[in-house]
Amino acid sequence: MNTVSFPNLGDISFTMNTTAFYIGGQGIAWYAIIIACGFLLAVMYALHRMKEFGLEEDRAMDAIIGGLIGGMIGARAYYVIFSWSMYEGDWSKIFNTRNGGLAFYGGLIGALLVASVICKLRRINLPAMFDVASLGFLIGQCIGRWGNFVNAEAFGTKTNSLFAMSINGADPVHPCFLYESLWCLAGFILLHLYSKHRKFDGEIILMYLSWYGLGRMCIEGLRTDSLYWGPFRVSQLLSGLLLIASFITLVIIRSNIKRNNDPDYLPLYVNTEESRWILEKAAELKKMSAKERKEYRQKIRAEEKETKAQRDLEKKSASLERKAKKLAQKEHAANWGGMTDSERAEAVAVIKERLLAEAQEKRKQKSKDSSADEAKKQPASENETTAKPEASEEVKAADPAEESKTEESQAEESDKTASNKEQ
Repeated sequence: MNTVSFPNLGDISFTMNTTAFYIGGQGIAWYAIIIACGFLLAVMYALHRMKEFGLEEDRAMDAIIGGLIGGMIGARAYYVIFSWSMYEGDWSKIFNTRNGGLAFYGGLIGALLVASVICKLRRINLPAMFDVASLGFLIGQCIGRWGNFVNAEAFGTKTNSLFAMSINGADPVHPCFLYESLWCLAGFILLHLYSKHRKFDGEIILMYLSWYGLGRMCIEGLRTDSLYWGPFRVSQLLSGLLLIASFITLVIIRSNIKRNNDPDYLPLYVNTEESRWILEKAAELKKMSAKERKEYRQKIRAEEKETKAQRDLEKKSASLERKAKKLAQKEHAANWGGMTDSERAEAVAVIKERLLAEAQEKRKQKSKDSSADEAKKQPASENETTAKPEASEEVKAADPAEESKTEESQAEESDKTASNKEQ
């Protein structure tokens, strides 16, 4: 039982049991129930918005389940690694999570790694999937932090601020769980609204990492239960690195989009032919029986391989077009603004032909080089083959002991033949 009060908010007080109920003598903690509720709400929200990001729910669910498993393993592994002194003498404690010992950043890393592998296998667009997932993370974190409230943990240093929290009558401290929950709630509202106007896939996950990194870096400095790596708070250090890396990446990508001034430079996945094709096939599958679905899925896989090859060609062609346009703007920088659309198109076409010719010349040169290498290897192998019998003959000729043994055996054979004739 824990009693938590807020003396500067009218002395509001809560007395809580960390165990919600028992099943077969095994206690079910409120912390686990709150975390599960946060996860379920996050999944419900993500599935509701999948189509807005061009993703198909069934495939995405595979990545979500894999991410859950990876997150649980990662959260525990992260905590154990940075608290190794607690487990060094007894490794069995590593697998006992009933006494706590989970770290959010470990869960985030584990979830993203496993989900990335599944997205690759199931051909799910990774940046779009991470965008939806990041919004779900904020929901889960906002709700999940209240599990720390029930356990009377994740608090900070002493304070007399408006939200000061007293645990079991002790001196008031910073309610870090509350700060982080409110920070995640604000982040979810902002990113939810902005996600409808995103410029490219992957933008939301980068904004999430920047937002959460900034908040966690500040809040972690108040906590008294941080994991340390030498003199550094691990989560504070990681938060700072994520904030810097994600912010710089955002700036670079946005500046590239602005400089290219091309709506097809980084098209949203939801607007691509691939996304429309997958969603169309998924809608057709839902109308079929189980037997029909099995046969149709096999047909879809074959079609998907063909369309993938076609899409790869289209991507290469689009990339070549952008490169040619960029070079044309550079070469005609002095009068590009005064050129007509047809003149610009003609300049781009000329450079595109030049790039194709250069690529073709490179392929020819590469083919010649590989043929020359093979020609060099071929005579060497033939010489080795013809040299082997000669070498063996030289070895035999150079061994007088073998010659004498052969002569003795031949003499014995002739003696035996002569004696047979006499008989």
